[in-house]
Amino acid sequence: MPRSRVNGNFIDKTSSIVANILLRIILTTSGGKKAFTYYRDIAIWMLAQSEGNYAEPLQNYHEATRLEIDAYDRSYILYNIGLIQTGNGKHTKALEYYFRALERNPFLPQAFNNMAVICHYRGEHAILQGDSGIAEAWFDQAAKYWKQAIALTSGNYIEAHKWLKITKHFEFQ
Repeated sequence: MPRSRVNGNFIDKTSSIVANILLRIILTTSGGKKAFTYYRDIAIWMLAQSEGNYAEPLQNYHEATRLEIDAYDRSYILYNIGLIQTGNGKHTKALEYYFRALERNPFLPQAFNNMAVICHYRGEHAILQGDSGIAEAWFDQAAKYWKQAIALTSGNYIEAHKWLKITKHFEFQ
């Protein structure tokens, strides 16, 4: 067995044990506990996602959103659903989930970044279709989201920062 797989299994098992202990000692609602049981297996779901298996993680994330009442925790669950939708090429659905995540947690720079990436992709696609007007609208939207991501984490998203300067979208409102 490859060393990374062995280390991954050890980490997965350890995080599951710690999660179970925390679940027992932290006072929370029964709905919150159920949501946590779906959400705690994130390492396993992320591995499945990285291997292109989105069905089970998506089903579990949806179940976790149904059960989780904490807005902050829900924001990360919704963000992860957005990631899966992005991976599946369902960009409109992905944007919807990123928006929903940001409604619950407006300090999620990775959601703004992913929204910008989708808009930039759509702008590039519009150029290939010969529609420069639509492309510019998508690029303007990408710039807006990248500015929000950069404002939240000024040291990150260096490539986006460079793109904003090169394309003259750099001026922050």
